[in-house]
Amino acid sequence: MKKIIALLLVIAVIAGALFIGPYNSLVDLREDVNQSFAQVETVIQRRADLIPNLVNTVKGYADHEQETLTQVTEARSKIQSAASPEELAEANDELSGALSRLMVVVEQYPDLKANQNFIQLQDELAGTENRIAVERKNYNETVQKYNRKVKRFPTNIVAGIFNFDEAQYFEASPGSEEAPEVNFD
Repeated sequence: MKKIIALLLVIAVIAGALFIGPYNSLVDLREDVNQSFAQVETVIQRRADLIPNLVNTVKGYADHEQETLTQVTEARSKIQSAASPEELAEANDELSGALSRLMVVVEQYPDLKANQNFIQLQDELAGTENRIAVERKNYNETVQKYNRKVKRFPTNIVAGIFNFDEAQYFEASPGSEEAPEVNFD
């Protein structure tokens, strides 16, 4: 009887050891994904925080462009309420499109383009756009590592048992590769 109990105990220890390593690596990778997504959110929020200053600067020159300014403001609010990578990507694309339309409006106001505050804001936005691209790339690379681990045998068994689902990539929304059409007729 003692041999059977000892054998069962050895089997339980071996089985536990086989689960502990994959489980811990999945936890580590999921936390890396969460941290990386938080970094994406941070840089996108930085851009969203610059928007009110940009809108106020443009507003002084282009009061009759209220629709474009409203679109920028609405897109900014969607960034702040996004809850998933997919929602954030969609809101980010919408904000990018609204900002593109705003820049077309700016082209009609030479005094605005020469305004030092506007130039500084434009430079900060350009730098932030670069940071967003870098953080999106980093996030997607982290998701790729995590998803590979979740799908590979034998870790996929542990992932299935403990509900480690695949993470979503930060992808551009369909149609976002096309420049928005702006028409002032």
